[in-house]
Amino acid sequence: MLFLVAVALGGANAVAQESAPGAMAAVNANDTAYKLDYGDRIKISVFNQPELSGEYLLDGDGRFSMPLIGTVEAAGLSPAELEAALVSRFKPDYLVNPRIFIQVMNYRPYYLVGEVNGTGAFPYKAGMTYLTAVAIAGGFTYRAKRDYVIVIRGDDPDQNELKLSVEEKVQPGDIIRVAERLF
Repeated sequence: MLFLVAVALGGANAVAQESAPGAMAAVNANDTAYKLDYGDRIKISVFNQPELSGEYLLDGDGRFSMPLIGTVEAAGLSPAELEAALVSRFKPDYLVNPRIFIQVMNYRPYYLVGEVNGTGAFPYKAGMTYLTAVAIAGGFTYRAKRDYVIVIRGDDPDQNELKLSVEEKVQPGDIIRVAERLF
C-alpha cells in the first residue's frame, strides 16, 4: 500500500515539474538540437583542473584553442558532443579520467535587416520572439509588414527563407528580414 502511495506522489510530482511555467528555455545548452558555431561563448569546466577550465569564444571558423590539446573544432557540435570530443582528446595522454562539463554562456547574435529603425547584430536572449527582436532594434518603420518576418536560420547550410509569425521564437544566428509593404 505504501508503495502505491509513493508511486502516485512521485508521478504527481513529475507532472507538476513538467508543467511548471518557464521550466524549459527556448534554447537549452544540453539539448542535442543546438549546434555550436562562431560567436558562441562557452564555459568549459574540467573537474580538478582549474588551469584547463575557463571561458572560450568560438572564432569565425567555429574553433577555439585549449592548453595541452591546441585547436578544437566545435562548429556543428552540440555541447554534449563537444564534451565527448574533449574527453577523448585529454584521456589518452593528459588526464586519466577527465570529467568535463560545457555550458553555453552567450549564444551567437541574431541579425536584423529591412524595415526596422535599427539594423545589425543583436545579442540573443532565450525565449525572445521576433516582435521583441524588432522592438529591441527600435521598432518597425512606417513601411514595414508587421505580421510576419522572413528568416534564414543560422544553422541552415542551404540558406532557405522561412516566412514566420512575429510571435515565433528567435534562434541564435537567425538572419531576420522585415519586408516592405506595398501600400
